[in-house]
Amino acid sequence: MGSQNWFEQLPQNLLLGIQQGSLYALVALGYTLVYGVLQLINFAHSEVFMTGAFGSYLTVQAIIGKRHLTGLWLPLALLAGVISGAICGAAIAWLLEKVAYNALRKRGAPKLAFLISAIGASFFLSNLAGKLFTHVKNNAVPGTVPGSKTNFNLGHQLVDTKYLHISILTVMIIGIAVVMMVALDQMVNRTKLGRSIRAVAEDAPTAALMGIDIDRTISRTFVIGGALAGVAGFMFGLVSGVDYTMGFTPGVKAFAAAVLGGIGNIRGAMLGGLLLGITEVLVSALPFVGPSWIDVVSFVVLVLILVVRPTGILGERLGRAA
Repeated sequence: MGSQNWFEQLPQNLLLGIQQGSLYALVALGYTLVYGVLQLINFAHSEVFMTGAFGSYLTVQAIIGKRHLTGLWLPLALLAGVISGAICGAAIAWLLEKVAYNALRKRGAPKLAFLISAIGASFFLSNLAGKLFTHVKNNAVPGTVPGSKTNFNLGHQLVDTKYLHISILTVMIIGIAVVMMVALDQMVNRTKLGRSIRAVAEDAPTAALMGIDIDRTISRTFVIGGALAGVAGFMFGLVSGVDYTMGFTPGVKAFAAAVLGGIGNIRGAMLGGLLLGITEVLVSALPFVGPSWIDVVSFVVLVLILVVRPTGILGERLGRAA
């Protein structure tokens, strides 16, 4: 009976897994971009994600006020949330690069110093948000989620059958994530900035001799990754609300997704995020597992994959193939 119910719920769980995996993939791209150009893990990236969520929360709250989201107000509020999340995430990522990494890089500091600096920045940002936004805890982005007192909300079902429910929220999250991932892939492979990022990832000293501004390229890489994480933070806030501790678990899972797909590989990060999201939803839906084990499932899958293929599924560096 339990297995039959699992198969009946498979379409819905696949959809939820893709939705969750899309968010992991957007955050994982920030990890993999930074690793590609610097060969270090930006452990403060989870707080960039959190900052984007808070920035979009405050922006949407200011726009909505007490008005009902009818007509053009809903898409305008959502557009403002996406843009403000991206701007806040990009700004914090840029600041992190300048304060926590740039000075160390210019002094030729060891990798351990970068790691300590990243962890320190992560704790600082998390605690700062906790002090500044004590009144904001587990609050959903206002007026845009199921249960909000509006005439139109994102919980409205586009498809509602016995075994499959597709809401506007789900379509929006997956759609925005896909557009941003495709845009990033095309940017890295087809634009001048993308060629600069790949050149620095492949061989920074040689890239500098060819006229590429290393510092500017690295800074822009942080900004791109931060913008993606900020948008993911906004969409995560639509589903689960915002809180100053919200970055830790999604951040760790996104890092796991980046490693799963092949750290330093853009398409690997996308694939790893989607696979991790789908796997944790499907496995935790099994009757003998249960949703309380969902976080354990993620890391068991990661360990199993790395035992078989230590370099990840795609296992290529950014400089060789995006």
